[in-house]
Amino acid sequence: MQQNSRWHILETAGQVAQAAYQQILKAAEQAIADHGNFKLVLAGGGTPEKVYRLLAQADADWANWTIYYGDERCLPADHADRNSLMATQAFLEKVAIPSAQIFTIPAELGAEKAAKEYQRVVADALPFDMVLLGMGEDGHTASLFPGHKNQETELAHAVYNSPKPPPERVSISAKALSNTEHLIFLITGSNKQDAVKNWRSGHDLPVATIIPKNPIDIYIDQDAYNP
Repeated sequence: MQQNSRWHILETAGQVAQAAYQQILKAAEQAIADHGNFKLVLAGGGTPEKVYRLLAQADADWANWTIYYGDERCLPADHADRNSLMATQAFLEKVAIPSAQIFTIPAELGAEKAAKEYQRVVADALPFDMVLLGMGEDGHTASLFPGHKNQETELAHAVYNSPKPPPERVSISAKALSNTEHLIFLITGSNKQDAVKNWRSGHDLPVATIIPKNPIDIYIDQDAYNP
């Protein structure tokens, strides 16, 4: 069982997105009141996209939001499978966050060069205010995959031989993702049941390496939850 976690079991993926959206807006207001800006790390995937479409319609203090990405695929910047393109189309191009405050991973440069550039970005950003993460069927999160060995001290990794295409990616490290005030996992779909069961049973999965100081909020739909 993941220590230091709060499991929010909801009926549908839409309810998961709605609950996460509400927590994000609340955290943004608090962070801006406390220190003047809100540093948010975005995730890729279908459930986060639902959250982004809700955020695109929200009334928020966008001028004080700063955006980062948990991981990116080494593809051309305008490729349909890029996390950054999805987030831009669903959310970022519809709100008034200044472009200078959106830090896209330059994964089109290749894994090694992009990781080095993003290490500097992450070093300047830490600690984050909120990190959004998903989970794959194998228990991976961001582009941290089972069986892959990464330098634990790095803030961002060059990822090779991904079990899902494309093989080259860039990922913020577990250490850096854990350096946040709030951390949300968004998990939906029956294909996640086995991974959720293994996670709750204490298996050595990448999702279990994310250990922030404050409790993790896990928003999960009934299809994915396996008590």
